[in-house]
Amino acid sequence: MIRKTRLYTPGPTPLLPAAQFAMAAADMHHRTPEFRALFQKVLAQLKVFVGTKNDVLLLACSGTGAMESSVSNLTSPGDKVLVLTAGKFGERWTGLAKAFNLAPEVVSAPYGQTFDLAAVRAALKPEHKVVYMQATETSTAVCHDVQAVARIRDEVAPDTLLVVDGITGLGTTYFDVDGWGIDVLIGGSQKAVMIPPGLAYLSMSDRAWAAMETSRNPRYYFDLRKERKNAAAGESAYTPAVALVAGLGAALDYIAGQAGGDLEKGRIALIDNAQVNAEATRAGLTVLGFKLFAPTAPAAAATAVAVPEGMDSGVVVRALKAKFALVAANGQGEMKGKIFRVAHLGFFDYLDTVALLGAMEHIARDTLGLPVQFGQAVAAAQEVYAKAAKE
Repeated sequence: MIRKTRLYTPGPTPLLPAAQFAMAAADMHHRTPEFRALFQKVLAQLKVFVGTKNDVLLLACSGTGAMESSVSNLTSPGDKVLVLTAGKFGERWTGLAKAFNLAPEVVSAPYGQTFDLAAVRAALKPEHKVVYMQATETSTAVCHDVQAVARIRDEVAPDTLLVVDGITGLGTTYFDVDGWGIDVLIGGSQKAVMIPPGLAYLSMSDRAWAAMETSRNPRYYFDLRKERKNAAAGESAYTPAVALVAGLGAALDYIAGQAGGDLEKGRIALIDNAQVNAEATRAGLTVLGFKLFAPTAPAAAATAVAVPEGMDSGVVVRALKAKFALVAANGQGEMKGKIFRVAHLGFFDYLDTVALLGAMEHIARDTLGLPVQFGQAVAAAQEVYAKAAKE
């Protein structure tokens, strides 16, 4: 039998064909009126996609580059910052803070859980320059309560900036960026917007821009003030990823097209799609006898699944690829071999969920020896989808 490769990883995600075509045709020079018009259009679309009136900048880097820029541009050596972490990407904030000679204080939670809000309230102090956190912890498929953290910040330390890694959160999770007072929200191209890695985007509040004028950490390529100045003229400070910008424009057009040309409604439809598929996946895998790794705070971007004691999750990942050319993700760091992860973001629909669960029925029965009847996981997902479609 032939096998079609299917990506179920939480980044890179499946590519949108229209974006691939746009990238293939993007042979324009970046200092031309044609590119300036495209760049300005994409920046305006990103503001709608993020859901903010703030400036949104576009950088030629991965999401980690935008994370670094939100450290180097907002802080000075010796500044106290608060890091909220419950996984590998939360830990990245701590590493970045130390790299720029900050004094990070950390509120952590065990992998598979979200942090205790009372602990956040107790730890946060007015002298903290910034709070750094994830919206979705991709390594464990946990969703954190950004709104609740923003509320605590407003009550305890209203002058403290809030920076959120929304790299897998955007397009899968609801944000009120301006209403909650998120000062920086970061996204990445290889996630919900369905194009290859290589672009990061971030919204910046007026408070964040003001903080840059007094911060003393070094920056050059990631000097966001340069990017803001150039973006006003439809250019980037340095050579942009022209083809990726063209692909991003096509992807945002596609998202708008799913709601009759309304990008804001298209963003909501994209989030709803991820949330329904995540719920359907959780229902199907639970019926098969798997345990969810993050049952109390599950993300819509991806689902993390624990394998039985004594079993290596790599067995599941390898079997899915060998039998069905289906690419899932193993656990990261200390969770490698203990969990596997499947994504629901980007160019991904309900029938992709059905395909995944159909494959998992075979793996559960034939590879893991679980007492599975064909159709039971798919049926559980169908119930979730039918209810959502009715509502």
